Amino acid sequence: MNILILSAGTRDKVVQYFKKELGDQGRIIATDCSNLAPAVYEADAFYLVPRITAPDYLDVILDICKKEQITGVFSLIDPELSLLAKERDKFLALGVTPIVSDYELVETCFDKYKMFEMLQRMQIPTAKCYADKESFYQAEAAGEISYPVFVKPVRGSASIHINKVGSKKEIEVLCDLYDDLMIQEYMDGQEYGADVYVDMLSGKCTDIFVKKKIKMRAGETDKSVSYKDAALFGILRDFVEKCGFRGMIDIDIFMIDGVYYISEVNPRFGGGYPHAYACGANMPAAVIRNLAGQENEVRIGEYAEGICMMKYNEVMIRDMSGTEIVP
Repeated sequence: MNILILSAGTRDKVVQYFKKELGDQGRIIATDCSNLAPAVYEADAFYLVPRITAPDYLDVILDICKKEQITGVFSLIDPELSLLAKERDKFLALGVTPIVSDYELVETCFDKYKMFEMLQRMQIPTAKCYADKESFYQAEAAGEISYPVFVKPVRGSASIHINKVGSKKEIEVLCDLYDDLMIQEYMDGQEYGADVYVDMLSGKCTDIFVKKKIKMRAGETDKSVSYKDAALFGILRDFVEKCGFRGMIDIDIFMIDGVYYISEVNPRFGGGYPHAYACGANMPAAVIRNLAGQENEVRIGEYAEGICMMKYNEVMIRDMSGTEIVP
């Protein structure tokens, strides 16, 4: 069994976890468009590939799958998830399983307004959203929402171009600067993050790990503490199973006045997943079992509370003399 991790970047831990869990059953192959991506050097083999926007990108990845006899493939960046999901049949034809939810669901996750609409239809509490400034101004005038609010791209990640604003003037300035913005209710409450695994064979939610977020940096959890609540587990399990998610899911949640609100859903490993792995939510092992044709047992909430994660900086030093540097 060989597993291909696309756009590995700086996610060294994820590559390390898969190598550890796979052991001598196979090899971990990694790709990136830069040979200064430290995570690729944790893999058994590394391929320098074009950017995902290149016209031949998919053909390059499919060639790697054939050459390395890949069993399963997943990506660590948002834009590539849609590509994997959309081209699923091309991978399956090679005997490769894309570890990703279906295309329409992935696209819904990346369109924050569509996700808001889906959560509303499912009657799951979520932040109020407005697709344009005019509809927000009408709601604000009617007393349905008040400042401050978030102005953010409808599609985006890593908290890029997200601004907390307190006036109409600020909204106007941002809308003049950037296209395709939406306005979202400011969620003033405790934030949580959930790492969730949905079995690719049974469709059952088998793992949920929840962390209380203590500090954020660049859109990712920097410090957190493990947290358990059976009610929240039930909400998340019902949500991911009804939607039809598969594989690894990262979910952002707020609690306000005792009510849980789902904020965002990312159908991939979240940046804070190392916390979940260290506490026993072993999703690499779950992936490997699924690829071997085995269903996973349900292990929701099987971890201890009060376990803290604290990220810190580390560096990798490599001799690249004689090698063209691709930043």
